[in-house]
Amino acid sequence: MSAPSDAAADPLAFDPYDYGFHEDPYPLYRRLREEAPVFHAGRDDLWVVSRHADVFDVLRDDATFSNRMGVSLDASAWTPHAHRVMSFLALDGREQTRLRRLVSAAFTPRRVKELQPQIQRLTERYLEETLAANDEHGEADWIADFAGKLPMDVISEMMGVPVADRDEVRRLADLVVHREDGVRDVPQAGMEASMELVAYYSAMVRERRTAAEPPGDLTAALTAAEVDGDRLTDGEIIAFLFLMVVAGNETTTKLLGNALFHLSAHPVQKAEVLAAPDDPEPLVTQWIEETLRHDTSSQMIARYVVEDVELHGRTIPAGAKALVLLGSANRDERIFTDPTVYDIHRPKSELGQILSFGSGKHFCLGANLARLEARVVLNELVRQVEDFRVHADRATRVHSTSVRGFAGLRPRSRGGRADGGEEVRAPRTPARGDHRRVVGDRRRDGEGPRRGRTPGRARRPPGRRRRGDRRGDPCRGRRGGRAPARRRRRRVGRRLRRQGDRRPR
Repeated sequence: MSAPSDAAADPLAFDPYDYGFHEDPYPLYRRLREEAPVFHAGRDDLWVVSRHADVFDVLRDDATFSNRMGVSLDASAWTPHAHRVMSFLALDGREQTRLRRLVSAAFTPRRVKELQPQIQRLTERYLEETLAANDEHGEADWIADFAGKLPMDVISEMMGVPVADRDEVRRLADLVVHREDGVRDVPQAGMEASMELVAYYSAMVRERRTAAEPPGDLTAALTAAEVDGDRLTDGEIIAFLFLMVVAGNETTTKLLGNALFHLSAHPVQKAEVLAAPDDPEPLVTQWIEETLRHDTSSQMIARYVVEDVELHGRTIPAGAKALVLLGSANRDERIFTDPTVYDIHRPKSELGQILSFGSGKHFCLGANLARLEARVVLNELVRQVEDFRVHADRATRVHSTSVRGFAGLRPRSRGGRADGGEEVRAPRTPARGDHRRVVGDRRRDGEGPRRGRTPGRARRPPGRRRRGDRRGDPCRGRRGGRAPARRRRRRVGRRLRRQGDRRPR
């Protein structure tokens, strides 16, 4: 995509399937806000709405801008039957209210809150594996080794998906959102993956219905959910599970990737965040919210126009497909100060106006879960990592019409400067009393510091409490009783290393 100054002389064109647009949509978003806040993209017959105030109004007016055809701009997904895979996200009015109430009876705030210890355990497990891969190979892939696994495992455990099936479910979910270059619709592979997921969840629902003693997972809770004598059908449960695995998994994975990518590009802000391992949450929360604003995972959603609408001197005709740009709204100069600047100290009054999770009756039901996962993960990263570095030239983007993020963030373990930025060196030794790991600091005898994105391993200073003994913390401490066998073995290994066993891992 050309720079804004170069592109300004060209006629406006909006192509959500263009791979170049996926690399950086924001210069075009700015032109749309300034030159054509309501723009008709003739090739796909889309009416594109880009300013914050207009996006906000469209999201809250489902009488005029309906969800009844779904929210995808893809032709094959634009159908009155979209609710069969998109659940209440493709419904309006009483139907939407009824279905969301029933789902909410099972997917409760309490159920989400109770996931925190599980998210913490998964975070520690996958982070340890990611750091071990960095130790062994000099690099690790934040998406493949961590961010692509954790959200799917959280959702799968909540639903009751067996561990043995999760890699395949993750693969199918990735295919559903991927768009092939030159194909202006859901690719055949995506359609087949959708059918496989529906068949898989159909079998899960049947198992819960017929079980003498259903497990305590979300799928079983949905089969039992009841409000005023009304209950969910099998098809309604399957549609919600499909929505969760596609929307809930993909957006959180992309949020975690975007968070590391953008903070790494701002060394001063990164140093601030990483300087508070004992109390990371205040700045981590700001880091998450600014990432959601600056480069949101969910970029755009469609609406069916029920009746003619006049907006900015244009008439959007009844029956048209309107496309609201969440990513553009979050960069609107009318709302946000210096919107192109990534600033973790942005005022809360501005961050409170982001539209990353929508607004109104269709506000994302999983927003709290996504924020919880990101908070647990990034808090733990700050506790364990003294520095990290992402190289933009090695990042691989996902190509999707609605989801923005990375398919891979693989670091360099040596040398160079970040693209357009200042060189960032990992310190030769951790600060006194700081047990955290350092990016690329995997030195052998006589070897200087290595530089990279993911951290190297540093041993804990003698006398420091082990992580499992931090009492009083409901997520991290073990409050009495013996630790799990895996953790006990890990501690025995650590004791051996402190006593002189320095074999390389």
